[in-house]
Amino acid sequence: MEEEIVEKYLKAGQVAAEVREGVPDVVEPGARLLDICEWVEDRIRRLGAKPAFPCNVSVNEVAAHYTSPPGDESVVPEGALVKVDIGAHVDGYIADTAITICLDPAKERLARAAQEALDAALRELKPKVSISRISSVIERAIRAHGCKPISNLTGHNMDRFTIHAGISIPNVSTWTLRKFQPGTAYAIEPFTTEPWAAGVVVEGPIATIFRLVRTSVKDKECNRLLRAIYEEFKTLPFAERWLWRLLPRSKYERAWRRLLASGAIMSYPIFVEKTGCPVAQFEHTVLVLEDKCIVTTLLQ
Repeated sequence: MEEEIVEKYLKAGQVAAEVREGVPDVVEPGARLLDICEWVEDRIRRLGAKPAFPCNVSVNEVAAHYTSPPGDESVVPEGALVKVDIGAHVDGYIADTAITICLDPAKERLARAAQEALDAALRELKPKVSISRISSVIERAIRAHGCKPISNLTGHNMDRFTIHAGISIPNVSTWTLRKFQPGTAYAIEPFTTEPWAAGVVVEGPIATIFRLVRTSVKDKECNRLLRAIYEEFKTLPFAERWLWRLLPRSKYERAWRRLLASGAIMSYPIFVEKTGCPVAQFEHTVLVLEDKCIVTTLLQ
């Protein structure tokens, strides 16, 4: 991997890490989820990177993919388990990291299990180590705390301007011939829940994160919006409220509805634990080189 690319990964990682370290100061009962999202995203920009995806603030049984829609008045409830998932990129080279803020001591073991599973995976991760080995390490660490892993949420590799690039790192024991390849960035992200939970997530009723699928349709008004989206976000996920930075809502709303209906823009439904149990998550990005692995999202 070229040194210039490594430096971009490292810069993105340090921005994401610095933002993550400030998250506990802004997550408290009564805080608006919209304010948390915008604090994270604005800080990423001020530190010299760009958001790689909308900040996810997923509460309790919502495991992933919730970002505030326009005008969101939702707040952090008392006793919540709050996952804040942060993505930053520099020229398309991505860092992905997450933290869980536990506002109920009774749920603290879920967060601790996810954190320690992540730490255990990072200790074992080396160039060319098998994905199966890391998945087994993660599951054993979670179950050692009396918790259950979410079996259908996984870590993933990343490419330039691509969050999920096709390779999964399961949080449960699995068998695969795949190995962690040098020259690749991976997100490792254990998710934990209660031992009596289903341990799987299902799609929720809403979607607040979107991604461009096609860059052209047979509609001039829609194509203008598609061009604006591509120029600003490329193939990275975005939130509808980000469009307000590009255009007045009255200018894009009709085209936006048409693009969603046509499939030119895809949506990411929220993921909810099937039995309604709370979920915790921690995440780091690892850059695998020929001779070593660098956790880019550890604050230096």
